[in-house]
Amino acid sequence: MSYPYENLENFTIKNLFERSVLLYGDKDALGYVGEKAISYRELSEKVKYMSKFLKEHGIQKGDKVALLSENMPNWGVAYLSICTIGAIVVPILPDFHPSEITHILKHSEAKGIFVSSKHHTTLYESNSNVLEFAIDIEKLEFLTKFKDISYLAQLRQKVKEKFHTHKEEIVLEDDLCVIIYTSGTTGHSKGVMLSHKNIVTNSMSAFEILTISSDDVFLSVLPLAHTFEATVGFFVPLLHGASVYYTTKPPTPSVLLRAFLIVRPTMILSVPLIIEKIYKNKILATLNSSFITKNLYKIDFFRKQLNKIAGKKLLETFGGRLKFYGIGGAALPRYIEEFLYEANFPYVIGYGLTESAPLLAGTPMHLPKKLSSTGPAMYGVELRIKDKDPITGLGEICAKSPSIMRGYYKDEEQTKEIFDADGWFLTGDLGFIDEDGYLFIKGRSKNVIISSSGENIYPELIESIINQHELILESLVLEVSGKLVARIHLDYEKVDTLFHADKNSDAKVKEEITKLL
Repeated sequence: MSYPYENLENFTIKNLFERSVLLYGDKDALGYVGEKAISYRELSEKVKYMSKFLKEHGIQKGDKVALLSENMPNWGVAYLSICTIGAIVVPILPDFHPSEITHILKHSEAKGIFVSSKHHTTLYESNSNVLEFAIDIEKLEFLTKFKDISYLAQLRQKVKEKFHTHKEEIVLEDDLCVIIYTSGTTGHSKGVMLSHKNIVTNSMSAFEILTISSDDVFLSVLPLAHTFEATVGFFVPLLHGASVYYTTKPPTPSVLLRAFLIVRPTMILSVPLIIEKIYKNKILATLNSSFITKNLYKIDFFRKQLNKIAGKKLLETFGGRLKFYGIGGAALPRYIEEFLYEANFPYVIGYGLTESAPLLAGTPMHLPKKLSSTGPAMYGVELRIKDKDPITGLGEICAKSPSIMRGYYKDEEQTKEIFDADGWFLTGDLGFIDEDGYLFIKGRSKNVIISSSGENIYPELIESIINQHELILESLVLEVSGKLVARIHLDYEKVDTLFHADKNSDAKVKEEITKLL
């Protein structure tokens, strides 16, 4: 297996980063929207400073350091300063409940943490007795309230004396780089262990899907604590010398619209919900506002023409330079993809899991798309279908790849369950592969509902149809007492506007919604 990258034989993030600094030193690396970005050389200096800072305060190879923060340039500084010295990053989603954050800090045995000002209180309330220090990620300084300053001074002196008598540890590609705690549906989340090689090879395999250069500009929308954004939205641009920009406020529609015009990104990563809301609230709402366009949209020929016009306007909304819009994290409803396809919008649907760092499949930009497919296997990835149905070809998706995780942290039992006897990773997703090698996903194996007649019902397919309604954001289909039941989450902003909730009683609004649904 070979990659088109010179001088990168040992697949570590340290080597990847040093290569990029050497090649793209004066290029913009990371920045806030509307502000001057720091260059790759400046980023390197910050990382070197913080790496030394961590080592002087007791962090050694194999130690865990947590990272609790919203997206910002210093998130990358913190991550790189931890993993380039051989320590292990523990990124934590900012929207995790405080009790879950406490569990992660204890379970991972994190010695220190980088934390943003928004989460200082959460940290103080965690009562974690494993942390030795906390660093304010905005200032890159110690939080003196967390540990007594005299303790820190003693620790620093003690480690300094020890530090000068030991050689620097060499970071290897099979060394553990990060432990990512996935959102748990039952009980506590699991810690996915990814090595340097897992992340770097996955980042490098993106070359087959898209053409990227040091002139490309990313706008980061999704949380960096997710593998999708961390790998494809941070390490991929880092590998190619591209720049990444972050918003200073939560990415609400108004904040994003402003950011699009300022940054004029060439590349963005998104979850389906974002583009779905844009389509429903902007594109479809505009078309339905006119009796003529509303009825013309029901005719195939005119729908395609209207979608092309809408697609051009949508590209202008994104700043006019967009050439790659990567979608992942969940299934994209077919009706949304039909719009994107007919609008000639530069979208790519990817498939993967946290356990695979994350990408396993995606349609290269130069190949034809197949609706409802995530495309063929990524470079270096093998996919197969286990227990394939002889008629439909449907079965569990299994994978082999250099980016597959080492296992779940402190959980050998679940790690064994996720691999079969031949070493194939069992994704738990159901799908089939067509004659051209394109993967089609139908849902989760654990979600399949067996009807009284023995028929397999895939709730995700029903949910995708329900979600087409303009007033519904999300839905959940489940079985209750032998019957299928759908729980829906309404778009309350649209409900308030459409039914004049500010003037009518709740009972009246509910009555009108029931009539419409």
